Amino acid sequence: MDEDLDFSESFYRQHAQRYAEVSHKFIQSVYTDVSHPGLTGDMDLIKRLQELVPKGARGLDAGCGAGARDVFHFWQEGYDIYGVDAVAENIAEARRLHPDIASRVSVADLRKSLDYSDGYFDFVLCNAVIQHIQPTIAMGTTLPELARVLNVGGLLQLMFKYGVGVATVHDVDYGADRVFQLYSVDDVLEVLEGRGFRVVPKEGDALGGVMYFKDPKPMDHCVLFARRES
Repeated sequence: MDEDLDFSESFYRQHAQRYAEVSHKFIQSVYTDVSHPGLTGDMDLIKRLQELVPKGARGLDAGCGAGARDVFHFWQEGYDIYGVDAVAENIAEARRLHPDIASRVSVADLRKSLDYSDGYFDFVLCNAVIQHIQPTIAMGTTLPELARVLNVGGLLQLMFKYGVGVATVHDVDYGADRVFQLYSVDDVLEVLEGRGFRVVPKEGDALGGVMYFKDPKPMDHCVLFARRES
């Protein structure tokens, strides 16, 4: 497979404004076929992360997307959060919609080393991002870099599409075909464990463990919270 295969950049350059609208209105944020009864959509993950990480903590949304919805939300809630995205149009849309966080969002390629020191962040979000990156790069650079910039005791929220190979699906909200790299859950967990992470377990009704759902396209997703223990 070509490691330079463009899974998403041309799509986002063309649809940045529409993507921001879909994201902010939570149009594709309702989940079905969930493995956890408390996991019904994006807001459940947002609320759980706020339970796990105290206000004032420094965070990074790695692949914040057009409009940087979650950066703006967590900033409003009192978190010291920043966002990066590989597509300049996505960052421009974030600055247009949310000028208050203009200095907190910037262009950065997650296929390369991040311009942050070791242990700089208390928490990192990386939601539906590695599905746009070739696996050898995601496993060899992206995930290790997210681990490096996260301090010991810090929390990673990771969401990705799982399966085998590459999938093409027609997205009715954009009237376009989209291409996604699928990942083995076991392979991702192996990389995280090798970097000192432990998945936050399910406790009572709270979200935890390795969780699964389908989005409206529909495509299979895995999502988890993992604590860096070493």
